[in-house]
Amino acid sequence: MRNLLRRSFSGIIYVLLFVSAILFSKESYIVLTAIFGLLCIWEFSKLIQFKNVVAYILFLGALFLFLKNSNNYAIYGILFINIASSLYLIYQLFSKKEITFSNEREKLGLTIRYIVFSLGFLVLLPFYGGNYSPYIMISILVLIWVNDSFAFLVGKNFGRRKLFVSVSPKKTQEGFLGGLIFALLAAYIISRLNTQFSLINWLIIATIVSIIGTLGDLVESKLKRQANIKDSGTIMPGHGGILDRLDSLLFAAPFVYLYINFII
Repeated sequence: MRNLLRRSFSGIIYVLLFVSAILFSKESYIVLTAIFGLLCIWEFSKLIQFKNVVAYILFLGALFLFLKNSNNYAIYGILFINIASSLYLIYQLFSKKEITFSNEREKLGLTIRYIVFSLGFLVLLPFYGGNYSPYIMISILVLIWVNDSFAFLVGKNFGRRKLFVSVSPKKTQEGFLGGLIFALLAAYIISRLNTQFSLINWLIIATIVSIIGTLGDLVESKLKRQANIKDSGTIMPGHGGILDRLDSLLFAAPFVYLYINFII
């Protein structure tokens, strides 16, 4: 009971902080995301035993580039690299191959592709059509949280068949389907409140968030299992680290950005 209260309290603080920063101004959203990003890099660096300040510098430099001109051709190239890298990580997940990083150069490359680039597109998500649109980001967060919450609840109460037992023994196929179904229901409600996108587009975004977000969670779980640790950090009591909370959102961010900005 005590652990549940601690977990609930830290989760509420995290949600209130994130939502307040998004709604207050674009500057507060950028600052908070930058802080979260630096913490993610720090936690990931510990996870892969990488001691180098270059990733932090590159993240801040990439953030400046992304915000200065989001239509720069360099960002299109970064998006391609980011998505290609994510697809390769998914391949490694399903092929049961270890995600290897045998030297400092490979560790830096993985940190940049997996964390730094994804953080850049997370920052850009609410900037749509040349304007800051906070309710796009709020809607995406709601989809992530609904998917995660109902995947846990359905899996705990009705889960029988394991989803990916070698990486995350507690996840079930029933939980995954429950998270997806409730995310689609949430997308329907969101489409009635946020008319920036049509119902079909919100449903597609929900599907991307649910499927790619779940795969992102599994990829991080695989990395943690390889490192023989349970959580990426301890900054959020009952939840682990910031990377543990953002893994699904980070992994899905470039895919959602691609859909919103190049397909819709």
